[in-house]
Amino acid sequence: MNSKFDPNNAVIKLCMSGMGLEDSGNIEEAVKEFQKAWHEATDDYERFIAAYHLARQQKSIQDKLKWMETSLQCARNINDDNVKSAYSTLYVNIANCYEELGDPENAKRNYDLSNSSKGAPSDVGPFYHGTKADLKVGDLLTAGGNSNYQPGLTMNHIYFTANVNGAGLAAALAKGEGRDRVYIIEPTGEFENDPNVTDKKFPGNLTRSYRSKDPLKIIGEVTEWAKLTNMERREWRENVAKNKGEIIN
Repeated sequence: MNSKFDPNNAVIKLCMSGMGLEDSGNIEEAVKEFQKAWHEATDDYERFIAAYHLARQQKSIQDKLKWMETSLQCARNINDDNVKSAYSTLYVNIANCYEELGDPENAKRNYDLSNSSKGAPSDVGPFYHGTKADLKVGDLLTAGGNSNYQPGLTMNHIYFTANVNGAGLAAALAKGEGRDRVYIIEPTGEFENDPNVTDKKFPGNLTRSYRSKDPLKIIGEVTEWAKLTNMERREWRENVAKNKGEIIN
């Protein structure tokens, strides 16, 4: 089963489209996209994502609970460390439903499960960092650089991912004149889920995006990843320019 987050996956694309419709206030059409995503889902990973988005838009608490529990069941079927990052979010949503239904016992049980699902990421990599900088093995990447997404913002953390295509995207959006580079890195200290993506669009940290205050050591470089076309690059840059969301630094 493919439990890697792929923005080109048909079901994920439908959910992204649904979220875009939600943002513009077109809830009815958004729900149709999420339903289509559910019907087109071919495995538990796709069903887990589609069910979560359907749950969020249910009018009745019973239906919301049913879809959240379906999403959690599909996530548990996968039993993948990457997907486990979503458990805490799913349990807390389920707990909220039970609370609204006047069932404090089940609410408490699910709140407790949500808390016990939290914790430091257990991802073992390999990890990547995308940039335009020309670096060599042994060099250290440190916090304190300028944000690619918000002019004038100095970053308190250094960011990395276990998704090579995600690092390729970061390289494409990075400032500078050099070519896109994706380095294999090793965190030298503790790291945490990137709060700028975790639980924002999808439950948990499906893109396996992390950040650290400690340096990242370069241990290699990759040349193979899904490169953006010029048009895709332009679209991404426009989206980043339009996104006025707060960056959690």
